[in-house]
Amino acid sequence: MTTQLKYQSQAVAKPYFIAAIGLFVGQVLFGLIMGLQYVIGDFLFPEIPFNVARMVHTNLLIVWLLFGFMGAAYYLVPEEAERELHSPKLALALFWIFLIAGALTIVGYLAVPYATLAKITGNDILPTMGREFLEQPTITKLGIVVVALGFLYNIGLTVLSGRKTVINVVLLTGLVGLAVMFLFSFYNPENLVLDKYFWWWVVHLWVEGVWELILGAILAYVLIKTTGVDREVIDKWLYVIIAAALITGIIGTGHHYYWIGTPAYWQWLGSLFSALEPIPFFMMTIFAFNMVFKRRKQHPNKATVLWAMGTGVMAFLGAGVWGFMHTLAPVNYYTHGTQVTAAHGHMAFYGAYAMIVLTIISYAMPKLRGIGTAMNNRAQVVEMWSFWLMTVAMVFITLFLTAAGVLQVWLQRYQPNPLPFMAVQDQVAIFYWCRELSGVIFTLGLLLYIVSFFIKGEQPQAEQVAS
Repeated sequence: MTTQLKYQSQAVAKPYFIAAIGLFVGQVLFGLIMGLQYVIGDFLFPEIPFNVARMVHTNLLIVWLLFGFMGAAYYLVPEEAERELHSPKLALALFWIFLIAGALTIVGYLAVPYATLAKITGNDILPTMGREFLEQPTITKLGIVVVALGFLYNIGLTVLSGRKTVINVVLLTGLVGLAVMFLFSFYNPENLVLDKYFWWWVVHLWVEGVWELILGAILAYVLIKTTGVDREVIDKWLYVIIAAALITGIIGTGHHYYWIGTPAYWQWLGSLFSALEPIPFFMMTIFAFNMVFKRRKQHPNKATVLWAMGTGVMAFLGAGVWGFMHTLAPVNYYTHGTQVTAAHGHMAFYGAYAMIVLTIISYAMPKLRGIGTAMNNRAQVVEMWSFWLMTVAMVFITLFLTAAGVLQVWLQRYQPNPLPFMAVQDQVAIFYWCRELSGVIFTLGLLLYIVSFFIKGEQPQAEQVAS
């Protein structure tokens, strides 16, 4: 039986979700290209040099997650606020502005040398380019600010004129923080220490600060919808989780200040509060499993419940455990900038942010397509296969990169007669090949996720109240 959207303006989330998945595919493909370039140095050179492939890979990661967050907000805020979105037309207009700006930026990376791109986009007027993760041309950054302001205006008025729930308030707080912290990408001082100090205000305070609020709000929304647990119970969990995330995450920025020329007290502050950062992720895992075990209804969308539970586990492992492994200053002294960092980054981004976007898409898409509260049984089986393929592949990517990183530390930094960087890369090449194979399996899982939306079959039974 067709299930109509509760509020018609929720439909604007659909193009955001489609764009997010499309850009995710692009990010993974460039990850595979980079993986081969680690072991076949001239692969696709000079057409796509390694530095360009890496720039595209990381920029697509950020952009597709932002599309996912925006789509999630446009979908859940009307339901939480119990009113239509303030302006669906503005939401669609901003979608096209963001998509076109993002596409042109990627084309710019691939089509012209980076220095030329900086010259033709006015970087000499307001220099902001050339920094890792913030490589976007100044004109693109200005476009992102316009999109963010329009987005916050739309969501903010919807929330303020409707019902105020904990989920909406936490989500809006995270989105405001995301927009405000991005403004530091325009601050580009000549002093390198000062530059790095505030650069982390964008990069760290996004992914280990305000993004965690967005993650918590989306996860709480999905768990309310799929478990039937009382909202008051979930709200209390959410308050505690975000408090722990902000307290540890904000001062935990110090673990990036160890070796950039800042005062030595950051080694103590960074180590202490970074050691506590796994706590909110552990709480999130307990939260997800606790809500599912206490559920008062059996939701027909079993794939979404699997994604929600997996988000908690993988976020705790990637952001929590792997982050803790090298966050203490005496350990980080040897591991920073090695493949240990890459291992942590891959699992953390996948577990905390990629999976929550895939979760909300899994939950919302059946309704957005007007086919019911869940995909048919065959489609859900394929989607759950995609979950396991992507998740297990990411675990192995992380393990292989960790092994490469530990060996790299020993050969290059710790032993009495350290080897040169490139000599060490030859020694750990086997782990790069294994990582590439795992990446291929991950890609297969992502393709199955997409295929699952096109599989026809018997619709699942309507949700049932648990005994």
